[in-house]
Amino acid sequence: MEMETKSRVHYRDRIYIIADLILKLVEYGELNQTALVSFCGLNLKKHRDILEDLEAKGLIQKREELVGKRTINIYLPTQKGVEFCRAIIEPYEIMFPRKKD
Repeated sequence: MEMETKSRVHYRDRIYIIADLILKLVEYGELNQTALVSFCGLNLKKHRDILEDLEAKGLIQKREELVGKRTINIYLPTQKGVEFCRAIIEPYEIMFPRKKD
């Protein structure tokens, strides 16, 4: 008898993805792109536009470092990003807490 396993797809609202990205950068100070998306449980192909949007709005900053022949993207939080988290995201999470399974 075969057992059927269902993979559970976890959906996270964009606001929570943004919060996770900025808060992880605040926690670590700076992270390379691979570590940042990994720590936040994201897929770079699917979520690159969010990183670009946060950078364009001045909530995070990207710095490129040359390591050997490779260019590594390093992300840092900006003061504006930290203030956005405190003023907007933290009150939002209090009002609308994440669902826990």
